[in-house]
Amino acid sequence: MSDTDLSNRPVALVTGASYGLGAEIAITLARDGFNVAVTELSAKDLDQTVTAIEEEDGARAASFDLDLRETGSLKEAVEGTISAMGKIDVLVNNAGLLIAKPALEVTLDDWDQVMSINVRGCYFMSQYVARHLIEEGRSGSIINIASTFTVIGTPNVSPYGVSKAAVGGITRHLAVEWAKYGIRVNAVAPGTVETKLRAKILAADPERRATNMAKIPMGRFGTPEDMAGAVSYLASPSSSYVNGHVLTVDGGLTIS
Repeated sequence: MSDTDLSNRPVALVTGASYGLGAEIAITLARDGFNVAVTELSAKDLDQTVTAIEEEDGARAASFDLDLRETGSLKEAVEGTISAMGKIDVLVNNAGLLIAKPALEVTLDDWDQVMSINVRGCYFMSQYVARHLIEEGRSGSIINIASTFTVIGTPNVSPYGVSKAAVGGITRHLAVEWAKYGIRVNAVAPGTVETKLRAKILAADPERRATNMAKIPMGRFGTPEDMAGAVSYLASPSSSYVNGHVLTVDGGLTIS
């Protein structure tokens, strides 16, 4: 593939892409024709993802440190992507933090950590990318990773659940405000996704696995590929009239 071909590819920036869902999203977007920049707290953890991206039909990859709690780090990741790739067309706000505790045991520090990463980081990462798109006069797509906890409650994950409800709010508000610039803002709300880590956890507790599975009408857990496919749709021209939508991908869990 020539340099000209590479420069004509759209560019996606995916946060939290060292493993699991984030890595699968990044690789899927590369397969779908994107050059992809990926971030993690330490870019050293992204080597495997970068290699997989670059194996997809010559796609280019770049990796950056990103601490969503630090405004300067957000700016550096966005500016670094633009410098390396020339532009940003799609942002996937995937990185997040889950602290599992009963609500009566949650500390102020727990709360602040989850909110600073899942809510503030998502909001201001979106703002930096939107500013770039508006300055360049180009349309774009911002895709936030929400959760079924955006719309339902469950015990022992209340800060995370509240943060993901806020992600739904961010999605709707920014979608309305930025539509006039051609910037669409949507979200994907995964149900239970059986990543390698989650599979190990559930395998160690067969009763919990069976209980969780019984709640899903389709009779299986989701896969990272299921979620990446939904993100790919929202990143593509096929969803050009979809804006402000939270796409739930949960096998029917939240309607059962």
